[in-house]
Amino acid sequence: MAESGKSSKKGRGKRAKKGIRKNLNRGQQLGEGKASIAWPGLNTPVFVEKEVKTIERKPIDPEKAAELQRIQEDWDKKKKRSVPIEERGWTSKSWGGRSLGPPDPVPGCDFEGFESTVIQIKHVFNMTATVGRKRSAFAVVVVGNYNGAVGYAVGKAEDVMTALRKAKNSAAHFLHYFERYDNHTIYHDVETKFKATKIRMRKQNKGFGLKSHRIVREICKLAGIKDLHATVYGSSNPLNICHAVFQGLASQETHQQIADRHQLHLVEMNQECDFFPRVVASPEHGLRDDIEEQDWDKDMPLEYQEMKPKSGTAARFDREGVLVF
Repeated sequence: MAESGKSSKKGRGKRAKKGIRKNLNRGQQLGEGKASIAWPGLNTPVFVEKEVKTIERKPIDPEKAAELQRIQEDWDKKKKRSVPIEERGWTSKSWGGRSLGPPDPVPGCDFEGFESTVIQIKHVFNMTATVGRKRSAFAVVVVGNYNGAVGYAVGKAEDVMTALRKAKNSAAHFLHYFERYDNHTIYHDVETKFKATKIRMRKQNKGFGLKSHRIVREICKLAGIKDLHATVYGSSNPLNICHAVFQGLASQETHQQIADRHQLHLVEMNQECDFFPRVVASPEHGLRDDIEEQDWDKDMPLEYQEMKPKSGTAARFDREGVLVF
């Protein structure tokens, strides 16, 4: 059985579970006991009205035993958390998902309405010639105003709080503004890839919510996107996911930009409107003459993980279009 040293750290369940230590002295006073004796100099003064006190019995207080029992029973009760539930983060121990408040104000901007969220905290090491193995904290923080402006940055320092402050203030200087459809979702489906991380983001109707990776969800919240479905494939490196999400949101086009590029009316047909055609954008410089049928170029390529057949069913590689010309 692992008992001490390195062997105790590698026991992996062999050692007994550590119990919670209880302070049995809570509510107790030095010199007080069941006998209720007055000890001069310990629990009573030595001189009272210029007279030296001697050891004697004190009258028994009937409420003292009940008060002592109540104090000891409070120890077993579950303590309430002082941190609100929305500020606890993704887990109870890690920094991920915790709010840091707005960035520090700078001359000309106080960042009113902005909020920041921790994405990752980890410790890194660097071997130097003078100090040797130097330990530092590495932080990734996202900042946004819930209205389209959002940015992210990294910070590195010797302690965690300094790294978080550096990342938060640095992210406020690298803000991006993303257009949103009806102020609640993206304009069209987007597939983006950065290194070994691939993200597929789909436009959703109002009330759908954010169903995605927790890092994507935090970025969308700060950007003001309320309805989105996103799936992450490949590497789940937090920094890669942040870069891929920003790259995907920046690659989307508004309805007006698509109509101007094709010089055609942009028509939307939604299922909740019984697929009734509705013109959402028209070209500013007029329609072109050579009108021919074209496919919707914003459709994402098929993904085998999404379309692979289930056990006992055949694969179906067909789907409904949302935006058509």
